[in-house]
Amino acid sequence: MERILFLGIAFIAFSALIRAEVPAPVAGVEITGAGARFPYPVYVKWFEEYGKIDPSVRFHYQPVGSDGGRDQILARTVDFGASGAALTAAPEGLLYIPVVADAVAIVYNIPGLPKLKLDGATLAAIFLGGITRWNDPRIAGMNSGVELMPTPIMVIHRSDPAASSYLLTDFLNVSSVSWHGQVGEGTSVAWPVGIGAVGNEGVLCQIKLTPGAIGYVELTYYFGNALPCLEMRNAAGVFINPTLESVQAALATTPTSADLPLSTGRASSLVAYPISGTTGLLVYRDQSDFAKAKKLSAFLKWVETQGQEIAHNLNYPPLPDTVRSQGLSRIAEIGN
Repeated sequence: MERILFLGIAFIAFSALIRAEVPAPVAGVEITGAGARFPYPVYVKWFEEYGKIDPSVRFHYQPVGSDGGRDQILARTVDFGASGAALTAAPEGLLYIPVVADAVAIVYNIPGLPKLKLDGATLAAIFLGGITRWNDPRIAGMNSGVELMPTPIMVIHRSDPAASSYLLTDFLNVSSVSWHGQVGEGTSVAWPVGIGAVGNEGVLCQIKLTPGAIGYVELTYYFGNALPCLEMRNAAGVFINPTLESVQAALATTPTSADLPLSTGRASSLVAYPISGTTGLLVYRDQSDFAKAKKLSAFLKWVETQGQEIAHNLNYPPLPDTVRSQGLSRIAEIGN
């Protein structure tokens, strides 16, 4: 009897010890988002790395495009919307927080793949259908010494709404009076000429398959690609290649707007690539769930600081300090 009693007491004590050593499960916080496809790879990496810092947070993101992210945050069906395009009428209390830089490379496929230069007005004339062959005098005049054939130009554009279309058309809008009057800017526009393709991959594929083609892709999709891209003339009159450094220079010398993605067509730096911008997250200032707001704010602060090195490692241009400061000030407003 004493032996049984002893074993019973020992079992109870051992069970209590086991319970004391096993950590209590952490209450999880689910954060949902939707929007831009371009930054999806870096978002996934951020979610993964931040999960190691705070395992209580779980992220769910739908890469449905900038327009989809805008629509879902306006409907309040997600905690944040991701967009690289400006909202024409943002509701009161909706904050834009830039998180990563973006740029558009103008890619082409012509015989011999020579390296070419263009300005915004000439590029607009191509996309308007006013320039139809590669040996046009307006192209040749900026590329002395390059032998250009009368190869027909085929414009390839996005057929789906895209932040890259917004960046390109915004640049053409400030570069050409004709473009401004006939087409304008947007994630989806009525393209005067050309063939549509879905996604950056679709545009690249179509350009590779079409001699004489010209189109545009976001910068990370251009890197490692066999096709050349145009050196574009910036506001200082210098022809610049799209690189991580030239995109950063464009953002650093463009006046920031509190609630809109940056537009760098008029960036003042000599080394600025002009078809650059930011993509960011749309978050409401007022939050009904205090715990979730606190977790979301902590994550966004991490993105603006440690997360930028991760972006750089994935070939996304990190944000310059001026833009990060704007983002951090906006993050401080969440839930307050």
